[in-house]
Amino acid sequence: MGSIYALVAMGFVLIYKSTSVLNFAQGEFLMVGAYICLNTMLSFQIHFVWAFVLTMCFSVVLGMLVEILILRPLTGEPIISVIMATIGLSSILRGLVIAIWGNDIRPFPEIFPPEPYVFYGIVVDHVYLWSVGGALLLMIAFGIFFKVTRMGTAMRAVADDQQAAQTMGIRVKRVFALAWCISAVVSAIGGILIAFLNGVGMPLAHFGLKVFPAVILGGLDSIVGAVIGGLIVGVLENLSGGYLDPIIPASTQVAPFVILVLILMIKPYGLFGTHEIERV
Repeated sequence: MGSIYALVAMGFVLIYKSTSVLNFAQGEFLMVGAYICLNTMLSFQIHFVWAFVLTMCFSVVLGMLVEILILRPLTGEPIISVIMATIGLSSILRGLVIAIWGNDIRPFPEIFPPEPYVFYGIVVDHVYLWSVGGALLLMIAFGIFFKVTRMGTAMRAVADDQQAAQTMGIRVKRVFALAWCISAVVSAIGGILIAFLNGVGMPLAHFGLKVFPAVILGGLDSIVGAVIGGLIVGVLENLSGGYLDPIIPASTQVAPFVILVLILMIKPYGLFGTHEIERV
C-alpha cells in the first residue's frame, strides 16, 4: 500500500519541484483517472491495456487544460492564490464526477490473477507487486529526467526562480504544462491501482490528503523522499491498524501524522528535503 502512496506522492512532488505549488486537487486527479479507465473499459468493451493508454492520454490533456485555463493566468501571483485555485479545482472535479457518474462505489474488473504470491509465508496480491514495480521504475525515470535532461534541468530552474529562468531563455509556460501533465498521469496510475483494491468512487479523492504526510515526511522537492515517505506511511497505517486499532480506535488515520510531527521536529525539511538558507 505504501508503494501506491509513493506513486501519488510523486505527483505532489513533481508539481512542487517545478512550480513551487502544492496541488490540493491531486486526489481528484487520482479519482478522475480511475473513473475514466473503468468507464472506457465498460462503455467501449475494450481490453484494460487500451483503456489504460486512453486514460493516460486523457490525463495529459487534463493536466494541460488545468495549467492553461486555471494556473497560467495566476503566473506571478502570490502562492496562496494558486493554492486556493487548486482547492477550488478539487471541488469542481468532484462535482463533475458526481454529475456524470454519480456517487456510488463501483467494483473494478478483475485484471490480475486472483492467486496471490507467497513469499516465505507472506501473502502478497499481484496489484501490490505491480505498484511496487511501478513506483521503482517511475522513481528511477524521474530521477534521471531531473538530473540529466535539459527539460528536467529547466523544471528545477523554474522552481528556483521563475524570472531568472525566463531571462535565460527557458519557456516557463511549457515547463508548467509539462509538470501538470506528468503529475496527472502519475496520479491516474495510482488511482487505477487503488481502484483494484477499493473500487471506484468518491473516497478515492481522499487519498490525496492521506498521501500529504508522505510528501512532507520525505521532503517536498525529493522524488526519492516521496517514495520512501509513501512506504513509511503505508507501513505505519497497516501496523497501527493491526496492533493499535483494537486499543485506540481510528489510530490508523492518526499514526502517520504523529510520526510526521515527530520527524519534522528533528528534520524540519523532511528526510530528503532541500535545506533553504536565507540571508537576513
